[in-house]
Amino acid sequence: MNIVWFKRDLRVWDHATLAAAAASGPVLPLYIVEPDLWAQPDLSARHYAFLSESLIALSASLASLGQPLIIRTGDAVDVLATLAAEHAVTSIYAHQETWNGWTYDRDRRVNAWARRAAITIYESQQHGVHRAMASRRGWASKWNAMMRQPVTPAPAWLTPVPAQTASLPTAAELGLAPDPCPQRQPGGRPAGIAQLKSFLKERGRGYRFEMSSPVTAPTSCSRLSPYLAFGCLSMREVYQASQRRRDALREANQSPGVGGLGAADLTAGPRDRTSWLKSLTSFNSRLHWHCHFIQKLEDEPEAEFRAFHPAYREWQKDTPDAAARLLAWQTGQTGYPLVDACMRSLAATGWLTFRMRAMVMSFASYHLWLDWRRPALYLARQFVDYEPGIHYSQCQMQSGITGINTIRIYNPVKQSQDQDKAGHFIRNWVPELAAMPDALVHTPWLKPALAPDYPAPLVDEKLARKQAASQIYAIRRTATHSHAAKHVVAKHASRREGGITTHRDPGPSAKATAPQSACKQMDLGLESP
Repeated sequence: MNIVWFKRDLRVWDHATLAAAAASGPVLPLYIVEPDLWAQPDLSARHYAFLSESLIALSASLASLGQPLIIRTGDAVDVLATLAAEHAVTSIYAHQETWNGWTYDRDRRVNAWARRAAITIYESQQHGVHRAMASRRGWASKWNAMMRQPVTPAPAWLTPVPAQTASLPTAAELGLAPDPCPQRQPGGRPAGIAQLKSFLKERGRGYRFEMSSPVTAPTSCSRLSPYLAFGCLSMREVYQASQRRRDALREANQSPGVGGLGAADLTAGPRDRTSWLKSLTSFNSRLHWHCHFIQKLEDEPEAEFRAFHPAYREWQKDTPDAAARLLAWQTGQTGYPLVDACMRSLAATGWLTFRMRAMVMSFASYHLWLDWRRPALYLARQFVDYEPGIHYSQCQMQSGITGINTIRIYNPVKQSQDQDKAGHFIRNWVPELAAMPDALVHTPWLKPALAPDYPAPLVDEKLARKQAASQIYAIRRTATHSHAAKHVVAKHASRREGGITTHRDPGPSAKATAPQSACKQMDLGLESP
């Protein structure tokens, strides 16, 4: 008997471990609800709701193959040991997982138990993340090679196994606090496939130029990030689907009316198809970035808890009113309209586009002068697509503590004027500003009588930005900073290989940033693609 242990790979298609296990004998497909995992400070009820829907979809897919999903609740070692004794298990199949620190420690415990029990664990690579890499050299070519491999089909049939399953515990039973997220994306592979199809056929046309603004991004972005984070879709199938779409568009440019395109594409001109191609190129870059950043956490698991650069690990930033500042930021009461609109939108939807994620993190770390870990943990709980490898690297980047990236202090007023010029997004999420004219919706403190229920700015933007830049650049000018930064570059910085640069981005339109004197790296967002 083989156990296939599902973690964040909730699908049957392009699931190498399921295919390998099914080829070698009967399969017991297992998901373990681990109460201790859900007690961790980076997880929330919105994550569990998405997971629950994804598990229902996964079980339906497995049932159509002959064997539904088996659900157990408890410690992974205890659950696996019980099932191994009940079913004479000889092997456990699972995907490699690069996730939070708790799961890293859990996997080490499971591996130690398996060795003692003489049970073999087979782990397959899921994303373009590689274990035990001596250096980043060759990483991009490895990513390309993996993504071009054929997608693994689902097994034709699974032999039914007489094993009892359990009901999923409720969020309350796991001790998760109420977390209403009324506009959250639904979980499960069918919802992910629908998003992929609509993005590649309709919504993605303006992706390249519309992904930054909170007005256009909810439609123009792929919205695939939670389905990749929970493994409802595989990175490889998304990559290959985007390549097929790009090939069809190129063929249509050469021979209009062919290429298997939809009716809208047949009537579109070459200029429109060229716009599509540019957007798909940008999307493809983000698929690379997804794995590039998870690789950082694979290579340095401590990045979840400490800065990449040692100069910032003991940095004490908090002000006497840090708790009040953090609460105002969390609840969208900072007095800066775009920041507040983003935080309120995030609470209701579980999603923000990359530019806005970068801005709210930058504002918390620089303007409010909060220790990066506090806002990072809050955002982790809010983002339904929370992916630790991407999340913590980006939180550190937007806080200026990697030691190697350009310091970017987003000006929330400039971002507001650039990304929501007419104030549509702001008025939608901050109704207190409904009476503000367009000219003042970004700076309501200039006429507070029009918005009596909206708070005054929590800090002076220009002064806070200047003070933050002064302090962080003082650290960068120390004699030891450059030496340590070289080690960070050697271990984590991207390489240009195979025509791919895994970290470039057009960067923010706002020019209100600190001086660009550090190692250059363009701005990235916190979102998985």
